[in-house]
Amino acid sequence: MKQLLAILAATTALAGAVQAQEIKQFNIGILGGENAQDRIANNQCLVDYMSDALGVPVKLFTPADYDGVLQGLIGGTIDFAILGASGYAKIALDDPGAVTPFATTANPDGSFVYYSVGFTRKDTGIKSLDDMKGHSFGFGDPNSTSGYLIPSVEIPKQTGHSMKSGDYFGEVKFTGGHEQTIVAVNNGDIDAGVTWADGQGNWEDGYNNGALRKAVDSGLIDMNNIVEIWRSKPIPNGPLVIRNGLPEDIKQKAEQVMLTLKDKDSECLYNAAGGESAGFVKIDPSYYDSIIDVRKAKIEQGS
Repeated sequence: MKQLLAILAATTALAGAVQAQEIKQFNIGILGGENAQDRIANNQCLVDYMSDALGVPVKLFTPADYDGVLQGLIGGTIDFAILGASGYAKIALDDPGAVTPFATTANPDGSFVYYSVGFTRKDTGIKSLDDMKGHSFGFGDPNSTSGYLIPSVEIPKQTGHSMKSGDYFGEVKFTGGHEQTIVAVNNGDIDAGVTWADGQGNWEDGYNNGALRKAVDSGLIDMNNIVEIWRSKPIPNGPLVIRNGLPEDIKQKAEQVMLTLKDKDSECLYNAAGGESAGFVKIDPSYYDSIIDVRKAKIEQGS
């Protein structure tokens, strides 16, 4: 009996070793929305921590748009990413077995929500959506939750008009990402735009967390020259997702890196989360059911 147990233990250990060697590289996808150089710099610390934990080389992938990361997760060329809720919803609808959300970003107050924020330059004189008739409005990426999905549902309800150029807004334009929208508004290329923010903290800082905070940190904008003209209802903070096809031990180790990042390296957490936060915390996939339903309804409506 002891001999049998020893054989079984050795077999189990060997199987575990083989499983750990099933991947030769771990690939992290970083969503678009800011320039590739900044995305790499802000997430290089994750490469180091993941490599140490997994024992394999780790590489960052920075596709030009959101869909590059989403297709990489579905196709198996990307193993892990921090997504927006709408991006995850697209994967859940296209290939439900591709990834699993395991965590999200907790705000400093412990909440798990953020907002789509409409903004313009102070010198435009625009104070609300009521003043936006005939003006140009910029949106980030079709797969962005705050940069398109939620505004495309909520704004028409408020204006009573579609999002088509010339209906209410003079022009509706996709800029390519959050940073591009912020720069375009700041430079006067478009009259207003939407981006994401946790809505907490000080306006002059770009709030605590989000694209505005990143833009302030990078010196791209002075928030004293910008005003908020619209805010969405609360949106679920985006999920950290991992590819289901990975070996279980790899998934567990990668998840542990992210869940312990706050205690391990607060600067790395700040860069990866886009500003101040209470860290990455476990989340149930059902938290995103409402966003999946919204995205599904828009598909059915052909919009």
